[in-house]
Amino acid sequence: MASADPHRVASPGTLAAPGDARARARYRRILRFAARALVQTWWFEIVLPRFGLERLSERGRTARLRRLARRFHALAVELGGLMIKVGQFMSSRLDVLPPEITTELAGLQDEVPPVPFEQIRAAAEAELGMLLRDAYASFDEQPVAAASLGQAHRARLTPEQAADAGFTDVIVKVQRPGIQTIVDVDLAALRRIARWLRRIRLVSRRADMPALVEEFAVTSLEEIDYRHEAANAERFREKFADNPRVAVPEIAWERSTSRVLTLADVTAIKVTDVDGLRAAGIDPHEVASVFASVMFDQFFGFGFFHADPHPGNVFVTPVPPDQRRDDRPDWLLTFIDFGMMGEISPSTREALRTVLVAAAARDGRGLVAGMSQVGALLPSADVRELERAMTQLFARFGGMGFAELKEVDPREFRDFAGEFGELARALPFQLPENFLLVIRAASLTSGVCTSIDPAFNLWDAVEPYAARLLREERGDLMRDMARRAMGLADVTMRLPERLDGLITHLEDGNLGFDSGRLERRMSRLERLGRRAVSGILFAGLLVGGVLLRPDDETLGTVLMGLSALPLLHVLMARVFGPRD
Repeated sequence: MASADPHRVASPGTLAAPGDARARARYRRILRFAARALVQTWWFEIVLPRFGLERLSERGRTARLRRLARRFHALAVELGGLMIKVGQFMSSRLDVLPPEITTELAGLQDEVPPVPFEQIRAAAEAELGMLLRDAYASFDEQPVAAASLGQAHRARLTPEQAADAGFTDVIVKVQRPGIQTIVDVDLAALRRIARWLRRIRLVSRRADMPALVEEFAVTSLEEIDYRHEAANAERFREKFADNPRVAVPEIAWERSTSRVLTLADVTAIKVTDVDGLRAAGIDPHEVASVFASVMFDQFFGFGFFHADPHPGNVFVTPVPPDQRRDDRPDWLLTFIDFGMMGEISPSTREALRTVLVAAAARDGRGLVAGMSQVGALLPSADVRELERAMTQLFARFGGMGFAELKEVDPREFRDFAGEFGELARALPFQLPENFLLVIRAASLTSGVCTSIDPAFNLWDAVEPYAARLLREERGDLMRDMARRAMGLADVTMRLPERLDGLITHLEDGNLGFDSGRLERRMSRLERLGRRAVSGILFAGLLVGGVLLRPDDETLGTVLMGLSALPLLHVLMARVFGPRD
């Protein structure tokens, strides 16, 4: 499948065709905003403190940062394109950006004024190679949604197409005319800004900004190729083929190209529409719990996840009574818009599982170790203060849901947040490679869950999932220990035969040495090998019993009891066997 080259825009000279004044004006405007923000930050955060004017710098910091965030918010909404997505990513960077900025950008939505229908009609007809009235039985001129990269309209397939596809009502996504040029301009500006930031030590030690921009470029250019989105939807469906709770819209492939995507209309109850859920007889708390579990499966199980699970991209679909069966739930989670997907390597996924288990166990030290394993902390980091802060965080706020947190004295929460924020910015945190989308998706998941149910406690969703991971890891440990023990036992059982063959071979060669002495030494090795096998079996059965006993007391007790047999063999062989 063809995709755009994320490296093809590297300088302002390749922004667009010569004479495209609007593209160049857009490019310069983005750079001016960034330059002004960097100069302001440099003056107040570096220059003034060096001259002993910290108080002057701190006095207006809150208002200054809020003004900066509001200005960027306005710029992003006006320009659209990738600027909105940049703001959305910034709003999730609670680790490196102050709350004055992240809070202001938290409400930034990817919604812009719609393109006039005549332009959409022309773009769709040019891409499909036919008139809209021939391509669809009907096509609604009013858009369902208008975003920075494209907009969606309702339509109906012709009877022939519907018979082939298996559905009639569809949503047609049409790319905004000229969006490729806008994306090229925005990426060129972001690359220039990233080169500026690379020269700032405070930034460069935390993240490789040029690499992050390239990661963002690849994701953005894939997002404007609707064939890529369609392939992602099919892959996502395959991953959840065994989960009856998750649904994905079907694709009308004959009416889909790189700039037009036609898919089944699966519009249902918006996942955060609490009143709509209750009216349909659906428990919002159950929805929040299932949604969190489904996202955990993507992060820690598949390693392939929906990176934009905001409320507009997830529906709750009631199952009609005549279609309900004992093995099918009465409602489904339906995901749409697979343009922004993320992928996690197996090693990173294992590190994230470590973080999850530590968080569920309220283990501050384990959580910090997991963060280091993920790559979020440099090896040189002094983590003692971070471990203390994490332990304090769990002790004070770890078991609280969102509603309970709102009852905490704001001064207490503000004091801890300020202390932790300063600690986080002082430590050598860095953003691991391919982690932008993980942060975004995790932030959106938490926000959706608490929007559905303010009393929702994320720990309640984390703990059973983490317990399942622990059971799986225990099973893997037992299988690995059994495999090692069987391997050693096999070697030990075959040892006499191999030794006998070796001795026979040596004797036939008339070598002049005492074969009886060799036999005695080999017999000693054989006895040591058998004792070693018994020792491994003893350790495996004992450890397995200890691990399994909290979940299955009977099986755990039996394994611990059986461990006495190989231990007895070791002791008896040591006491009554021939001396080594």
